[in-house]
Amino acid sequence: MTARTEAAGTPGAIPRTGAAEAVGGTNARAAYAGEPIRATAAEPVRGANARAAAAVAEPGAPARPPLVREFLLVAGLFLVYKLGRQLAAGHTAEAFRNAHRVWDLERALHLPGEGALQSPLLTGGLPAHLANTYYAAVHFPATAAFLVWLYLRRPAHYVWARRVLAVVTAAALALHLAFPLAPPRMLGAAHLVDIARVYGPSVYGPPRGDHLSNQFAAMPSLHFGWALMVAAGLIATTRSRWRALWLLHPLVTLLVIVGTANHYWLDALVAAALLAAALTAVRPPHRTEAPATPTASAAQATALAARGPGQFGPAAANTLAGAGR
Repeated sequence: MTARTEAAGTPGAIPRTGAAEAVGGTNARAAYAGEPIRATAAEPVRGANARAAAAVAEPGAPARPPLVREFLLVAGLFLVYKLGRQLAAGHTAEAFRNAHRVWDLERALHLPGEGALQSPLLTGGLPAHLANTYYAAVHFPATAAFLVWLYLRRPAHYVWARRVLAVVTAAALALHLAFPLAPPRMLGAAHLVDIARVYGPSVYGPPRGDHLSNQFAAMPSLHFGWALMVAAGLIATTRSRWRALWLLHPLVTLLVIVGTANHYWLDALVAAALLAAALTAVRPPHRTEAPATPTASAAQATALAARGPGQFGPAAANTLAGAGR
């Protein structure tokens, strides 16, 4: 009598439904010995449910940091940065001397003039208005949305990205304090237009009366540094074939910050160098793969058990033993 017949004729036994039914643990050994297969609480979940259960119970899945703690931490770091920028204010003469040095260095390096990028924005009000709006309205919301998405979907990468941004911002603050720099829109030798004041909207007031921001903190450009980190983080944490398109965000940001004459080319290059150093110091987490499900081997064990204990050889016995292991 085969295992299928015995299972069907024994009270309390579960009849088999096909070769794809999972058999594991003691049930695999019972099927090999021709004994009835009993229902147990540890019987494997089948099909798509098995894959879902394995994904949910993935070992080593990182815990999401406490929300209130993270909110206070990020807000605190931002306030420290804003207060630190204020410490660099007031160094007007030094900021303009540094501006002339940066402008001369760019010409010595044969970098393209910022005016060539600003010219298309001066052809009408709409291009300039769009560039100013992007500069004013995208920087913080895009970075915040990036962190929120990582917090909800990639907790381990969220901690990594938050640390990288903190390192870059701290290094930028130190450079703002050590090297105050007037933006090119204030530099007469650059012959550039402050298009934010001409076409709007502008996030800055007159330099003498602007007590909410430090306009002499042009180097490095955190607009570009943060945008580049957003793109790098999304490329590292997604698997879409189109994920390289996230690089459009730092590219557009670069064109905007230079075209609006808020930053020099070197401001963006220094920001990129700081980000590269931070990414080297703060390593990203390794992806953990979901454990393989025993569906295939269990199905093979069921098929062999249904044939009866006398109809397969040592190789089949090894298969059954592996399924119940």
